[in-house]
Amino acid sequence: MLTEPFPKAHGRYAESPVAPWLHRFAEWLTNRGYSRKATRGHVLRLRQALERAGAFPPQRGLTRGQLAELFLFSTRPEQYRATGHNFQRFLISTGQGCLMSEPEFGRFTRVLVAYREYLLEARGYAVETTKHHLDTAYAFLSHAVKPDSPVSTISACAVESFVTAAGQRLKRTTLQQPVGQLRSFLRFCYDRGEVLARLDGIDTPRVYQGELPPKALPWKLTLAFLDTIDQTEAAGYRDHAILYLMAYFGLRPSEVALLNLDSINWSSGTLQVEQRKTRSRLVLPLPSAALALLRRYVYDVRPPSALPSLFLRLRAPAQALTSTSIRSIYRRRARQSGLPLEGTSSYSLRHGFAMHLLERGVGIKAIGDLLGHRTVESTHVYLRLQIESLREVGLSLPRLAEAEGGQHETV
Repeated sequence: MLTEPFPKAHGRYAESPVAPWLHRFAEWLTNRGYSRKATRGHVLRLRQALERAGAFPPQRGLTRGQLAELFLFSTRPEQYRATGHNFQRFLISTGQGCLMSEPEFGRFTRVLVAYREYLLEARGYAVETTKHHLDTAYAFLSHAVKPDSPVSTISACAVESFVTAAGQRLKRTTLQQPVGQLRSFLRFCYDRGEVLARLDGIDTPRVYQGELPPKALPWKLTLAFLDTIDQTEAAGYRDHAILYLMAYFGLRPSEVALLNLDSINWSSGTLQVEQRKTRSRLVLPLPSAALALLRRYVYDVRPPSALPSLFLRLRAPAQALTSTSIRSIYRRRARQSGLPLEGTSSYSLRHGFAMHLLERGVGIKAIGDLLGHRTVESTHVYLRLQIESLREVGLSLPRLAEAEGGQHETV
């Protein structure tokens, strides 16, 4: 494997005392989709770090903090940190025994490590989901348990105090998630005997469907937002293409993430969209401007990859963008735009698309078909945003005249 990234100098790497680690790391990088140039740089920096450390791994193994210290170099520190991060991921994913677990939660390590194993093994949660649960549990314990006190001292008053404090900085819709995570942790503590009473009976904040109209970007603001994205760089062109599809076709982030190269029919000029939410398939006509934009992205900007997904990461490892990544792209570009986009989300582009069609006289049923709504009731919510149209149908209200005689007049 070292011959491919180092066709001429592979002998020096093969003779290194850490050659087995270099070989396995190079193979892991290649399988993860790293380019030949990126693999060569990471293996070079790994060799320098491990040879400088002497014997590797140490007899007692390494903690994550000690591993990070191996890659502290005064020259190009960012590149060495990146190599150290990738080497740590390599050790974890391949199950290497030289990386020891270390306390991450201070005085609550015993409980939270057990909770982490429960979430991963018994509940089958993803690593990222488990991290969110642990963050909430750690924040709660730090709030509820006094120093030098055991976990068993948690009381209902402490639970109420934590939820109240969280409610002062979070909206009701946002508060639902940490409350659910806290209930799960308290059930775990009771089942393990960490606490003697059931404390997980926490009311979930009520959120009512349709209590607020959706946030829609005015069409002029949408166009101004797209114009702020720098398309001269690869990342900017890709992000512009993603947000363009969301703005001009009302696509959800999940629908953009599911687009493949085969989703574009170049001959007929159509885009096939898999609508996961409604489990349906939608074929949209692509105007010439959209076809030209996608053609340039596919042939000039998209990194070469065997993956079928349309939108990919531009940095190794090569992989498809997720719906979470697409929502992050909107937030980042919105911050960089300098436009009044606070409080909006990627769905504001979708809602703005619906409002734009409604203002142009497109019928509710046609808008619902384009948005992939199953029922007309789902589309009717956009009528609540048509303030000017609502003014036209408003009825005059009687008001008692202040003049003598008690005459009525209308407003």
